[in-house]
Parts: sequence; structure tokens; C-alpha cells
Amino acid sequence: MSVFIVNEVRKGLYLDSVALMRLSREVAGLPGVVEAALMMGTPANRRILAEAGLLAEEGANAQGNDLVIALKAESREAAQAALHAARARLDRPRAATGEAAQWKPRSLRAALRARPGATLALISVPGDFAAAEARKALRRGLHVMIFSDNVPVAQERALKEEARALGRLVMGPDCGTAIINGVPLAFANRVRRGDIGVVGASGTGIQEVTCLISEAGGGISHAIGVGGRDLSEAIGGLSTLMAIDALDADPGTRRIVLISKPPHPDVARAVLERVSRSAKPFTICFLGQKEADLPPNARFAPTLKAAAEDALDGRRISEGFQPGVSVPRREGVIVGLFSGGTLCGEAQLVLASQGRRVASNAPVPGSEPLASAGASVDRILDLGADEFTRGRPHPMIDPSVRDDMLLKALADPGVAVVLLDVVIGYGAHPDPAGHLASLLATAAPGHVPVVASVTGTEADRQSRSRQIATLERAGVLVAPSNAQAAELAFALCRA
Repeated sequence: MSVFIVNEVRKGLYLDSVALMRLSREVAGLPGVVEAALMMGTPANRRILAEAGLLAEEGANAQGNDLVIALKAESREAAQAALHAARARLDRPRAATGEAAQWKPRSLRAALRARPGATLALISVPGDFAAAEARKALRRGLHVMIFSDNVPVAQERALKEEARALGRLVMGPDCGTAIINGVPLAFANRVRRGDIGVVGASGTGIQEVTCLISEAGGGISHAIGVGGRDLSEAIGGLSTLMAIDALDADPGTRRIVLISKPPHPDVARAVLERVSRSAKPFTICFLGQKEADLPPNARFAPTLKAAAEDALDGRRISEGFQPGVSVPRREGVIVGLFSGGTLCGEAQLVLASQGRRVASNAPVPGSEPLASAGASVDRILDLGADEFTRGRPHPMIDPSVRDDMLLKALADPGVAVVLLDVVIGYGAHPDPAGHLASLLATAAPGHVPVVASVTGTEADRQSRSRQIATLERAGVLVAPSNAQAAELAFALCRA
């Protein structure tokens, strides 16, 4: 099939990555469009477009502050129609009224003049520029949340050292989730206010724990994301230690939960030493790490569900859960298709703890490399990883990223169960369960059973109960948590 690749560059036009992902999804769904991506013209993004087969000469010459519209279509006419639609979407007026319609600052300085009481800046610019913008904010007395990724590790270290000297907190880079004073930031959920504080180097890990706590009747004081590299040897846990200091000093925080993949051993020792000097109880959830020596005021949680339960003083989350539907056990492997990287990791750990052989593109300790996985090995995939999102929106924004793989798994006689996550909240797709239900309606009768969980709350705009009801009507077995979904998937497999 012939395809036509078209690029257009908008000089000096910046939109944040979430807005661009949404626009990309809209344009990709137009008739005759094979793929579409709207991205800033940074070197990293141009490489992504080239690897996706979407880069033409015009886009290759874009600069970091230029917007690239990249299209692949079945015909020249479809490409031009999609380009026209992309232009129209970029140029459409933003609906706003009252004060919001008047407030359009074009710089940090202008924003501070309009909001002199602001204490936090959210940075969402191309990674090449994020450190400079964050430094400006720090020097103007602001805490900083850096949503941007592709920030060099040396710049991250320097920023966090400067922030520590100034008494300011840097969340990120690549910090996708935070809840500060009850305000959800980026990919987060509407949760109850309460006395449990969370520090996490994981976006969906924070979402799962805060939502489980909230839906069980507990509440969150603050949830502080620190970025995925903070607990590495290169960064040394600088933001994690400052976040612990902040929550330790906060009179509204009674208990603190730490969430991360296993830190570097030296960093783990420093973090646990700081924990030992607090009078508050801690829950330590280092996914993939075996229980270690902890100070007397800390308890270890092997999963996100266990972390939420410990933070709730041992209250069980849907103890004795039964799916309510009798499904015969099947022989074969489990295929997991996840939008959340930490949810993917938790599922791997749960299955491995039951003796399953597990492989993934985002392996946790004890799992096998995906490339060497045999036919009898469960395949648990993080579809939010770079290899699946190059030139495409993240699956939390556009769940169609996993459509083809899901249909293939449902038709594969060697697959016993398909395991999914559904993540709702701010930034997520408006109805991921509805999208999934529509896709399952096209699958052959008697297809492989599907198990899922919904990360979110009843207060989210998508409504957790509505999402669950939609999934159950489509025949999906819905578990109360991601960990329980993995346990149910295991239970449906014949030994």
C-alpha cells in the first residue's frame, strides 16, 4: 500500500505534551490517516518521528521551539485533508470566560505578576529547555514540578542541589503525578483529603495507592512525585529526602508512604536513615525488592495494594474478592497489556510470586528478558514505554495503542488470560472502558477471558463505578485492585 508522508512546521509555536498527545489522537482518527504526531521539534522528538517513519525534510529542519505536524496517510488527498484538520484544531479559539479569558501570561515573570501568591510552577516544555525554566522558577521563590522528560541527568542533579540550597522542592523531571494541598496535578485523581502523605518515584504507583486509600475511606494530605531517577545513584534521592522532610514537618500528615522501584543501595540506606529519625509511621513499598531491615517506625509492603492497606492501619481492600462469574480454567500463558509502568511491574511481581515465569519489556528483579521469552512464559508489557509511544499518544490518553495486540491475544489459542489496567482521572481518556468494550464486541465469540482493574475514584470525571459497569457488561472480570487482577488472572490458568 502506498503511503504519503506530510510534515508542516509551525515556527515558534509551543504546546505542552499532553495537549499535543490529545491533538495527535484526534488527527490520527481521521479517515485515511495511518499515523499522526504533533510534537515539538527537539532533536529527541525528531529521532522519534524518524524511527516512526513520519519525518520528512521540512520536519527534519525544525528547531526545538517549533511545532511539527507529521502525518502518514493512505492518499495525498487524505494527507492534505488531515493537515487542514490539524491546522484548524491548532488555530481554533480556546473557550474561556471571565478572568481566565483575560489571563494569558507569556512568561514566568508575567504569570507571577498576575498571581503574586503562587508557590509552585509546573514546567511542561521540551526537555532541552526545562532545566532553564525550572531554574528561573526556583530563583523566584517557587517550588517546581517538571512534567517534561528528556532532561539530562547532570542538569537534574544540579537543579535539585540548587533547590535544596534554596529550600525549594523539585518534583521530577518526568514527574507525571502529584497532589498538593488537595489539588491534582498532571495525571492524578480526585481523592479525599486526609492525613496520609505519599512520596513516589512512580506516577501510576501514586495513582493506584492514593485511589485505593480514598475509595476505602481514607484520605491524602499530599502526594509528592519525585521523578523516576531520583532514587538512582546519580541523583541520590535529593527530592525524596526533601519530600520526607516536608511531610514529616506537616501537622496534617500522620503517616507517610514511600513508593519506588528498588533504589540504589546507598540511596536506600540514606532514605531509611532519614525515616528512622521521624516520629511518624512509614510504609515502604520498593516494588521488586525483598523485605529489608527497616527502622522500628517503618513496615514493608510488597505491592501497591499492600501499601494502601498498611497506610489504612491494616484495613483490608475487598478481602475475599470473588468475581461473581464462573470461568473455566484454561491452559496457556497470561498476556498483560498495561498503560501504567508501575502497574505492569506490580503484576509481574504478583505472578512471579505464584511461580509463573514472566517476561516484560520493563523487567523487575526476577523476571526474564522479553526477547528470550519462550512460548510458556507470560508476557507482561508496559505499553507506555518509548518503543510503543514513539510518534503516538500514551495509552492512558489513547487506549487504541493496545487495540491490535489485544485482538491478537484474544484470538491466540496459546493465551489463557488477558490482563489489563484501566487508568482514569485528569489527563486520561474520557471513557477508556467504553473504548475497550467497543473493541471486545468485535472479538470472536468465546474469546480468551479478560481481567482488568480500574485505577481511579468515584469523584473522577469518568467515574470509577461507571467504568467498572461498562467493563462488566462487556464480559470483563473486574478486580478491586491491580494486584488482585493479577491474582485472578493466575487463578484462571490451569496448572
